[in-house]
Amino acid sequence: MSYENIKTVQQDEQEVAQLVESLEEATKRGKAASKKSFGCRKSTFDVDKTKGIKVNSWKFQDWDYRRPDLPTYARGLFTTQRKDGTHEIAVRGYDKFFNIEEVNATKWRNIEMNTRGPYELSVKENGCIIFISGLEDGTLLVCSKHSTGVRNDTEVSHAQAGERWVEKHVKSVGKSVKDLAKELRRLNVTAVGELCDDSFEEHVLAYDESVSGIYLHGLNFNVPKFATCSSSEVHAFADSWGFKRANFVVYEDLDQVKEFLEECAETGTWDGRETEGFVIRCQMGEGGRPPYHDWFFKYKFEEPYLMYRQWRECTKAIIAKRYPNIKKHKKITEEYLQYARRQLAQNPRLGEQYNKNHGIIAMREGFLQERGLNGSEIIQMESEGSKEEVTRDVVLVPVASLGCGKTTVGLALAKLFNWGQVQNDNIPKQKNKPKKFATDINMLLAVHPVVIADRNNHQRREREQIIQDVTTAIPRARFIALHYVHDPKQEMLPGIREITRQRVLNRGDNHQTIRAGSKNSEEIIGIMEGFLTRFEGVNTDRVPDSYFDEVIDLDVAASSRENLETVVKALHASYPKLVREVPTAQQLDDAINWAMHDYQVELDLSQAYSSGGQKSKNKSNLNNKTNSPDSAVAPSAEDLAKKLEYFCISLPAAEVSNVLQSLFPPSTDPERARIYHQLAKSRRIQPSFHVTLIHRASKKEHPDIWEGYTRQYIEKMKNKPESDLTITPTLAPVRVRLERLIWDNRLMAFIARIMPPEDGSQGDWPCANETPHVTVGTVSTDVKPKESNDLIKRWHEVGSGGDTGIWEAEIPGVKVIHGAVGMVMSRGK
Repeated sequence: MSYENIKTVQQDEQEVAQLVESLEEATKRGKAASKKSFGCRKSTFDVDKTKGIKVNSWKFQDWDYRRPDLPTYARGLFTTQRKDGTHEIAVRGYDKFFNIEEVNATKWRNIEMNTRGPYELSVKENGCIIFISGLEDGTLLVCSKHSTGVRNDTEVSHAQAGERWVEKHVKSVGKSVKDLAKELRRLNVTAVGELCDDSFEEHVLAYDESVSGIYLHGLNFNVPKFATCSSSEVHAFADSWGFKRANFVVYEDLDQVKEFLEECAETGTWDGRETEGFVIRCQMGEGGRPPYHDWFFKYKFEEPYLMYRQWRECTKAIIAKRYPNIKKHKKITEEYLQYARRQLAQNPRLGEQYNKNHGIIAMREGFLQERGLNGSEIIQMESEGSKEEVTRDVVLVPVASLGCGKTTVGLALAKLFNWGQVQNDNIPKQKNKPKKFATDINMLLAVHPVVIADRNNHQRREREQIIQDVTTAIPRARFIALHYVHDPKQEMLPGIREITRQRVLNRGDNHQTIRAGSKNSEEIIGIMEGFLTRFEGVNTDRVPDSYFDEVIDLDVAASSRENLETVVKALHASYPKLVREVPTAQQLDDAINWAMHDYQVELDLSQAYSSGGQKSKNKSNLNNKTNSPDSAVAPSAEDLAKKLEYFCISLPAAEVSNVLQSLFPPSTDPERARIYHQLAKSRRIQPSFHVTLIHRASKKEHPDIWEGYTRQYIEKMKNKPESDLTITPTLAPVRVRLERLIWDNRLMAFIARIMPPEDGSQGDWPCANETPHVTVGTVSTDVKPKESNDLIKRWHEVGSGGDTGIWEAEIPGVKVIHGAVGMVMSRGK
């Protein structure tokens, strides 16, 4: 197919002038004004090798693209002025497009209702976007998303790298960049491509020299309203000018599109290549009726690419000597980081190159080769086990405004499953109220598997605070957002206002701080409006919302009963050991009825928020008080001590892993190394290591040891600063010597020696086990770590080698590791 017959769309001078005027006006708005309207950032660039031509880049904030009142939705927009002073669009990117289910327009039901085919699915190449267009004087303009030319913060900018590739592409077909500039200007289009070149910059997917270049995937007309060419026309243009082509397929029917995408998503590949997903091009008309306009949405394959990105960011963190933020895939990421640390230690220059985005893919592929698995296989293994294993330390974080029903749903969940609930409204106004809120959550997590953090959490800073303060004390905590959807605000707020006002005014004084029965209704509505104005919806592409393990979207207009069922079913699907079965319809009804009718607020804190006073007000009988989940008092140190599972010496995982790996060099006899490799490849090596000092099960046999450690725990808890939120403090540092490794065909363990304290005032650390040891791993879940005791006892009796079935390896020299005496709490029932 030829592109010569493209029907061009020319610029309207008046329309462009009006667009530039609107953008200029938006640059003058301050932050306060931008909450009600949109703001815009303008950057001006000199175009190299021209006589004074300048281009202006216009950039909106990402969240503004959800608004209905922008003058244009182009993401990547440059304007300039011709010699006669007339404004023109120099570069025009795509309209911002969203992932499936990310916004209201990209929900499948709305796509079905409002779009028509053909549906062109272009493979999503993994690089940086490049825009190419022609200027009035015949200059070829090459831009990245928001800049062009030289940048001071890098040796070679994306635009410069793009220029080099453009010249190489057009030269390959006997043409020049001047020819290309002239043709693009004739057509009034911006050519849009993906620069994929690992020698310049690595991303997630690999592009070696043979497949590097600019993959052309768009020809956009330089007009304010989005209009673009078909994929077949783009391919024809790419062939004619020497560019690489972004492959695509076409379907007329949306059901075929869904089937194709879901099939590709299972492996994260298409046509034998890994890919991050597809961009779908079609036409949209309101209600599926004319007039239609070009419209895009995307279907991203989350995994294994989110995992790969996490590995990249965690590697950069350890290079910078920062603590790596592991949000998901914790076990495999910890294994990867052990590998990365070894590589960085062996090659000191690797860190410098990695920070320049070189060596990222080689590091990842080296680890995957060592593990004998690819990314998709790892994700499949995790999906079969990771979430299913979650049974505790889960925080449900509502994200809501007043009147959404978050407390009602929270109370019903706590009633159904005996979960904890901390109501922020029950905490009197005080200086460190957010800290107190997080402390209460941490305390309840010691006695409940799940705690509902009952606060609006409607701003990102609130969500960041709760995640940081809880993980400080409980690093393995998981956070699940109960997201009452408010976006797009312009479309949804009128309906949300109506229903939430009705709910709040109808409940009267049955609230700790918002006393709608006593206060003027206009005052109440004013408070509610403030929450709606400040509301920031969950966006998992940004910190802190990227730390959520799960986001459950809820409908503000739905009843609390409907939202309760949505939450329960979602938790059961993702965490089957946490919610083992979905309650019956009658049980759900009863829980909601109790939350809405039987539960009564017992505190009136409204005065504290107006005149500084506070008074108690009993509005319920003792039975209600007993059943109220939020009436739980934070456990004392003695109460927490009753939940202790065992005391142990925690050891640095990296050091133990290095010792372990040193015992099995490549030259090791295959039979001798068989169990080690089996444990490694099946991910059965422990992600963390410890010496168990005493387990709760042994306290009757060794009461002195258990009581001694328990006393130290209680004393430590009582003496720690109030700002310290941890419930599992470190009792003291301790040194452990690893002496030898013992294993059979079921498990592997280090023989350990607990060294005398260096501080003479500190007593020894007694161990209830006959031989202190560190369990390395077991071949299956059927083999419990405690069986290490049996293996070591047998080794003492019969030794190793021969027909004993036991192997051993002595650790050369004296290997002493510095650890810490701590404890682990029992799992909440």
